[in-house]
Amino acid sequence: MRAVIQRVTSARVTVEDRETGAINAGLLVLLGVHRDDKHRDVSRLAEKIVNLRIFEDNEGKMNLSLLDTDGAMLIVSQFTLLGDCRKGRRPSWSSAAPPEMANRLYLDFIAAVNDFGITTESGEFQAMMEVSLVNSGPVTMLLDSHKQF
Repeated sequence: MRAVIQRVTSARVTVEDRETGAINAGLLVLLGVHRDDKHRDVSRLAEKIVNLRIFEDNEGKMNLSLLDTDGAMLIVSQFTLLGDCRKGRRPSWSSAAPPEMANRLYLDFIAAVNDFGITTESGEFQAMMEVSLVNSGPVTMLLDSHKQF
């Protein structure tokens, strides 16, 4: 699984002018599912993200996690994170999971984050979405459950 994590003061996602999810302070997570992902990738990534210390403490140091701040998470499926642009000019999507598998693991990821007591909102799988956010910092992190980077 690949994730782009952005610390936000607010974020929302809409599908055809209908809001499907919105949060105030917390994390926006764009999530891509790899064809080799398993449930252990879901568990590891969810645990890593909710415990990532990227929120400032009283001294202005990044020392607090989403769990510490009682923040929320907006989770948006984004298969384009698995696009391989190393050859040619058109991305290859061969490493992205097939839709049925990707949707199942996406929903499992949302459930895993919920299991930590985090308020979650989400986009709509396989829909054309518009995501808007106010990035705080800006703070943006990249994670890959296969440790590609």
